[in-house]
Amino acid sequence: MSGDQRPKDSAEGSSRSGGDHYQPQPAPLSRYESQKRRDWNTFGQYLKNQRPPVSLSHSNCNHVLDFLRQAWGSLDALIGRLRAAYEEHGGSAETNPFGNGAIRVYLREVKECQAKARGIPYKKKKKKKAPIRERNEAKPPMQSA
Repeated sequence: MSGDQRPKDSAEGSSRSGGDHYQPQPAPLSRYESQKRRDWNTFGQYLKNQRPPVSLSHSNCNHVLDFLRQAWGSLDALIGRLRAAYEEHGGSAETNPFGNGAIRVYLREVKECQAKARGIPYKKKKKKKAPIRERNEAKPPMQSA
């Protein structure tokens, strides 16, 4: 009877765990790779939602700019990930709409607008502080008795 159970157990084990053959799981994606995949899928969904839908090969910098107007978070990092993903999905560096000069100009303008909105001048001036030595020298040294 134990002979009947043994093959049954190993058969059940093989159906649950894939048998004696080890199938390595792909390494988990890094945080960057996961975010890049999400960003890429979001951009692809944006293109599909256009009326009429736009294929990746027909996308251009105007589509990227419109997409960024709806996006949040760090735009510079978003563009970097999408630029890399575009080339990984068969696009050439020369036709990459994410690397277009208009995108760089837009990012610079956004950076300046965000700085102004926070009340931070574009070129910060450092405050001058009196050196610590001068303040300490103004006090007479304590004498021990």
